[in-house]
Amino acid sequence: MTVRAAGSPLEGVADGTPVPEAEPEDWVRALSAEGTEREQGAVRLHEVLLRAARAETRRRSGQLRISGPELDDLAHQAAADAVVAVIAKIGEFRGESRFTTWAYKFVIFEVSAKIGRHFWRQPRVPMEAADWERLPDRFGLDPARESEWRDLARALRQAVEEELTEHQRRVFIAIAVNGVPLDALVAELGSSRNAIYKTMFDARRKLRACLVANGYLPENPVRRS
Repeated sequence: MTVRAAGSPLEGVADGTPVPEAEPEDWVRALSAEGTEREQGAVRLHEVLLRAARAETRRRSGQLRISGPELDDLAHQAAADAVVAVIAKIGEFRGESRFTTWAYKFVIFEVSAKIGRHFWRQPRVPMEAADWERLPDRFGLDPARESEWRDLARALRQAVEEELTEHQRRVFIAIAVNGVPLDALVAELGSSRNAIYKTMFDARRKLRACLVANGYLPENPVRRS
């Protein structure tokens, strides 16, 4: 049984009083209303989505190497924009899940978008300026095999230039060589995570086939138990 605050089921938020999980119909009614009730619903929703945004930004903070106030500001922006998006789409909620579960999708999207935009605002090496010669070092390969690995890096670069499509080449260089975060690349290309995953899968398959054919990689890699 859901316990409710007095008056509106979403009251008690502005002063920081904890409010139990409201029923989906309470969320829909409050966010579809006008005036005070809608404002209270938006405040409560922002509180809920801010917690989700903070958790998600902390999880992804390693991609950006940011923390503290800057990271929290990104979470606040994501939560605020997600509230606006949820209110605009409130008529599409069908009650097939908890309301907050449905709303979380909006804040996760906003966090991803803002991480992407943040990355491209930073002064970094452009995607096209791939530092191929340092590729073995980047992957922590054995310095004693430096010559062998550098030969492989040169062969890989040639395969990238000759075997991949322009789109596959851009995605592969960005992620595998320059270390661009996935969400940043999604934002830059106006694509989706699944589309980028598929592009990387196809590119890796082509490159491996080329390197195997030219003797740089074994046809059947040794699997570690």
